Amino acid sequence: MAFDYKKEYKEYYLPKNKPQIVDIPSMNFIAVRGKGDPNEEGGEYKQALELLYGIAYTIKMSKKTDYRIEGYFDYVVPPLEGFWEQDGKVGIDYSRKSDLKWTAMIRVPDFVTKADFDWAVAQATEKKKLDFSKVEFITVEEGLCVQCMHMGSYDDEPATVALMDSYAESMGYDIDITPQRQHHEIYLSDPRKTASEKLKTVIRHPVKK
Repeated sequence: MAFDYKKEYKEYYLPKNKPQIVDIPSMNFIAVRGKGDPNEEGGEYKQALELLYGIAYTIKMSKKTDYRIEGYFDYVVPPLEGFWEQDGKVGIDYSRKSDLKWTAMIRVPDFVTKADFDWAVAQATEKKKLDFSKVEFITVEEGLCVQCMHMGSYDDEPATVALMDSYAESMGYDIDITPQRQHHEIYLSDPRKTASEKLKTVIRHPVKK
């Protein structure tokens, strides 16, 4: 049975639809940074996802090649995630999607090293004839955050964010969004196959005492 991060770490990926404070450990990701409206057909964001999934599945399917990753075990590719920001604003203005700056990410297991990532980039470049140079191997240390499951359209997120802000304040925390600690979303639904009112998205904001 393949290891499924969503099921094994429900506290990070399947929170309740009411806010909670969590302490997020250090995790490794593959990531692509960019800017602009994520809904733009054929835009930079859609291209970034193609690159990310190309590397994510090259690493997962390394078991079918001669390359051996030390400590490898079979796993389900974790969900797509993203950090989002806009210049001059704390949080997100959903009416200005063209101004968004984003980091699209997919978590990789702890056994994946930078050397394994470099192998995957070379392998995917050769096989798919695409330029994967925008893909990075990064470590993220989020620490203390408030998070909540958001049900529904991405454009309706402000209501959930308001609940999170209120809860964090009631627990003695301040929202701590900075250029280093950003608005974070984890996508548990495929918007191409799911009605907007049924979309599940984890929203996470950094906090401090």
